[in-house]
Order: sequence, then structure tokens, then C-alpha cells
Amino acid sequence: MGPEVRVGLSVERSLEWVVAVLGVVKAGGAYVPLEGSNPAERLRWMKREAGVAVVVGREELVEEVAESADVVVSLDADAALIGRQPKSNPPLRGDGRSLAYVMYTSGSTGTPKGVGVPQKAVARLVKGATYARFSAEEVWLQLAPVGFDASTLEVWGALLNGAKLVVYPAKELALEEVAATLKAHQVTSLWLTAALFEQMQAYQPEALAGVKQVLAGGDVLPVQRVKERLRAGGTLINGYGPTENTTFTTTWRMQKESDVGERGAPIGRPVEGTEVYVLDEGLRPVAVGVPGELYAGGEGLARGYVGKPELTAERFVPSPFGEGERLYRTGDVVRWRDDGALEFLGRRDGQVKVRGYRIELGEVEEGLKQQAGVKEAVAVVRQERGDKRLVGYVVGEVEGTAVKEGMRRRLPEYLVPTVVVVLEALPLTANGKVDRRELP
Repeated sequence: MGPEVRVGLSVERSLEWVVAVLGVVKAGGAYVPLEGSNPAERLRWMKREAGVAVVVGREELVEEVAESADVVVSLDADAALIGRQPKSNPPLRGDGRSLAYVMYTSGSTGTPKGVGVPQKAVARLVKGATYARFSAEEVWLQLAPVGFDASTLEVWGALLNGAKLVVYPAKELALEEVAATLKAHQVTSLWLTAALFEQMQAYQPEALAGVKQVLAGGDVLPVQRVKERLRAGGTLINGYGPTENTTFTTTWRMQKESDVGERGAPIGRPVEGTEVYVLDEGLRPVAVGVPGELYAGGEGLARGYVGKPELTAERFVPSPFGEGERLYRTGDVVRWRDDGALEFLGRRDGQVKVRGYRIELGEVEEGLKQQAGVKEAVAVVRQERGDKRLVGYVVGEVEGTAVKEGMRRRLPEYLVPTVVVVLEALPLTANGKVDRRELP
């Protein structure tokens, strides 16, 4: 082990997960979450793509991932050997530029992208930050999946500040059980996706009211639920940021209803160590109120996409405002408000957010097209009763249920459409493109 060595962690959310993450980083290496919720074929691809040198995990999970040539540390079979290791703190290896982790996000070309994040980017997120309270008195709940970059905030926000970290068991979230956990452990700091915040505020408001600071995001926050939280006297922080800029790029703290704004909660102002720019297509700053693309720079930037130099060069571009600096093109369309806060307007491409997960519709469509019998395919997001659903449309001699099952063998559940509709033909516009507005 040492700097830049990548360790695949096939460990569910647990105490062992936290210990493994801490051990890998202390040894100077970088952890690569290999979640068991992903199909085995996808996990093995991610492991090879990331250049994983060692696989660590529970035996039953490692079996899904490991191949014959892999170096494997089994937390079960090797428990006695692990127990005989010294308990002294290891010597410092690596520095802030060393890779801390590689996390995979959905990719528009049909394969996921591994985002490589250095240690200094993690430190910038939780050390010396003022957008939220980070102190030894806080009690954080790790609720996010281990392969979701919100776990960076939860784990390191606690450990690097001497706070308590409560780890929610590795099972499906149940609102009643989350509420009971918040009360039993007197959790003070909590991150929720926009969808989960809406559910908790609607059905477990009393438990949520007991949490001093709630951070939420990953999608547009529901205004009604935001105001309910604020009327109850709680603080709510809207957090915005892509994985490529280490969890948060901007935040907006709300403590009273007037903080919400006429158009809903803004995404706010940049966090410490971050610069943001709203630029036109010529990389020129736009005026207040004028829509433009959001570019982010500073200490939170990832190195880029592991093993994808061309894509890295496309998305991480030289900054026109500082020599040698880089900016990440988020693809998000925003505008400045008069008060200096940013307002989110939408996307420039086919990326969407469903229940907090970042989804490239291109990857879903590629997964649909790879199913036997499918000739054409398109994916869209539908809004029903305040909930977003991923819907697939295919043309071919197939059954929708069979297509879904085939996708489950290749893709994680969040990329599998809730329903697959079989059509005789896809509706087209006059210029021959799929007319998504005419899909049933």
C-alpha cells in the first residue's frame, strides 16, 4: 500500500466500512466503493477500469467482484491475521494531492465514469467550512449509499472534526426506522436527498424537527416541505454540487420563509475554497439575471475521470481567469440573482436527477438497446404525484418485463426504468429526431 494504490471496498454500509475507508486513506491509498447493489458484471468492469490493486471486503461480497488474479483481503477469513496487526498509528504517506477515492457516476456513452478525488478536495469540504457546523459536538448520521458522494460529507465531516458518526444499517430505508434512529442517537446533522427530505418532512416531521441542521439537495427542493421545516424552527441548507467538485459547490442556508424566494430555494453561494462562474458559450461572464452555464473551480475539483483523458479534457477546461487553473463544466444552466445567490434553471444535456441519483439518459438508453430483440429505445423522466419515475420506450419483438429483468443483470437498480413500454414505432419530429413530447 502507498500513494495512488487503489483499493476496491466490497463492504456494505457498516462500522467495518468506516474502518476500511480510514485504513486505506491512512495507508496512503485511494478507496473505490464496489457496492453489492450493482450487478457483478458491472462491479468487475469498474474494478478493472479503476485499476484496483487490492479488494477488501466480506467474503460473500468479495466473491461477486474478485477475479483469480486479484489480491484479496477477506474481513472474515483473514480476521485473525488482521487482529495481529499493530495498533499504532501508521506513518504519514502521501499528501493533499494524493488520490483519496474513485467514485462512479452514470455516463452518457453507456458506461459509468470514475471520478478521481484528491485528499485536499475532501479537506476543503469539511475543514474550515462555514456553510454548516463542523465540530466535535455534532452527531452525524451516515445514511447515504457508500458509492454516493454524500457519504464523503457524512463520514469525513464527522471523523475529521472529532464528531460522532452513527452508521445506519445496510438495508432499505424505512421512514419509521430512520426517525427512530434520529431520536435514539440524538442526531444533530443530517444529509437527505430532495426526495427523502420531502418524505421525512411529510411523514416524520417530529423526528426531523429534532435535527438541528438538515442539509438536502441532489434535486430541486419541494417548496411546501421547505416552508414547513422552517415554520417549525429548523435550519435547512440547500446543497448543490456534482461529484466532480466533491459533494458541494454552493449552498444556501434557510432559517425563515423569506429565505426560500419566489422561485423556490436558490442553490446559493460558493463554499470555502471554491470559485464559480456563470459563462456564455464563449467563456465570457454573463450579467446578473442572464442564464449561462455554471463552471466551478478551486480546491474541490477532482483530478478528472480515471482512464478517460479525452473526456477529462472535455469537461475540465483551462480557466480563462487564472494561469494554470482549471474549471469544471457542470452542464447546469443557472443565473445570478441580485443578492449574489445562484438560481438553478435546468440542464444543457440529457442528465437528470431521480431520487438523488445522477442519471445520464444515454446510459439508460444504451442499456435498453443491448437487450435482445430491442431495435430502438429512448428513456424519459415522468413526474407523478410529486415523484419522479424513469420510463423506457422500446421498439421490437419484446416484453417490457423481460427487458427490465435483462437490464437488472447489467445496471444498478436506479438506472432500471420503473416501467418499459413497447411501441410499434417511436414518434419523430419533422427533422427525424425522437419527439419525446409525443411519447405516451
